[in-house]
Amino acid sequence: MAARPGSERKTGGWILSAGAGSDARAHLLREYGRSDKATRSGQTFAIREGSLPWGAQAWGGGIAMVSQEIFRDAMARLGAAVNVVTTDGAAGRGGCTASAVCSVTDEPPTLLVCLNRGSEMCGLVRANGALCVNTLAASQAALSPLFAGETGKKVRERFTAGEWERLATGAPLLAGAVVSFDCIISQVTEIGTHSVFFCSVKAIQLGAEEDEALIYFRRRYHRTGARAPRRRG
Repeated sequence: MAARPGSERKTGGWILSAGAGSDARAHLLREYGRSDKATRSGQTFAIREGSLPWGAQAWGGGIAMVSQEIFRDAMARLGAAVNVVTTDGAAGRGGCTASAVCSVTDEPPTLLVCLNRGSEMCGLVRANGALCVNTLAASQAALSPLFAGETGKKVRERFTAGEWERLATGAPLLAGAVVSFDCIISQVTEIGTHSVFFCSVKAIQLGAEEDEALIYFRRRYHRTGARAPRRRG
């Protein structure tokens, strides 16, 4: 049995999927690799119909119904800047590490920030109505696990690391960050386990041009933005 790379077809009670990547192959074998349910030939998989969970089907390169594990593995390949998101106000001061930050529009300047709805930080941001996105420089990598709660330190203790300033909203701004966006919350949408905050940017502070940024990719930190050495001659 063979399937053209990137294709999917059915034959004799089997669903054939070709061209699956290594993570997808591992998932297929782990979930459906028993001899009575799946066979493998090179990069072609044959999965018996009825073996897949409800609503799922094999397709060229993956599985139509994406599991949480596969989704997280895929997102690990989506490199992203590492940010410390902070807030302060009547509800109190807080901060967390976040990579789910992106631009929405430049008219008016707006960012999108996703926070776990069950986290203390999410409640603080919602109550304070403001936050500051501080994009970490490579030299500030130690702040990422600190504000992710991996060190066991309480929120108040976390702010003893780094130097902090304030701009328009009063949310803590990290000195030396690659860039900081000081925002007020303009809209909140609930999706699954997270709250999606649309943030109207009220002030921006740019870091030094020569600063290297910190990127999280494949579950590891990477430095980026270093100037290439000049060519001789």
